[in-house]
Amino acid sequence: MPVEFNHTIVLTPDREKSARFVAEILGLRPGPPAGMFLPVTTANGVTLDFATVDIDIPVQHYAFLVGEEEFDAILGRLVAARVPVQADPHGRYPRRLNRNDGGRGVYFRDPAGHGLEILTRPYGTDPDSPLNGVTEEIPGAV
Repeated sequence: MPVEFNHTIVLTPDREKSARFVAEILGLRPGPPAGMFLPVTTANGVTLDFATVDIDIPVQHYAFLVGEEEFDAILGRLVAARVPVQADPHGRYPRRLNRNDGGRGVYFRDPAGHGLEILTRPYGTDPDSPLNGVTEEIPGAV
């Protein structure tokens, strides 16, 4: 069997809040609790197992490759929920999306402060795209 990524644990102060936020924004559903974990499974079978912990949690980054229609739907949910979005992970381009590799990408935070990203093209797939480095305003974004 080839190597596949199966699951990861997402530490959070409140697994319910974080799992439901991520699931709702991405158009997914949390699964039934499994011990200390509340799972959210993506279309390719990778599970994010949210776990409540009472420790200082280092910020992690989770990126989700989505289609154009899914991107529009997710971005619409982010804007409607008034979740701050930005074109880069450093916050230099708030209320904007990036057009890297000819696709679209946006960054936002979950309730635990983890950095989440949605993108329509994997980075590096079109290094010569004239859209690399271009950002666009997101109407209604905060």
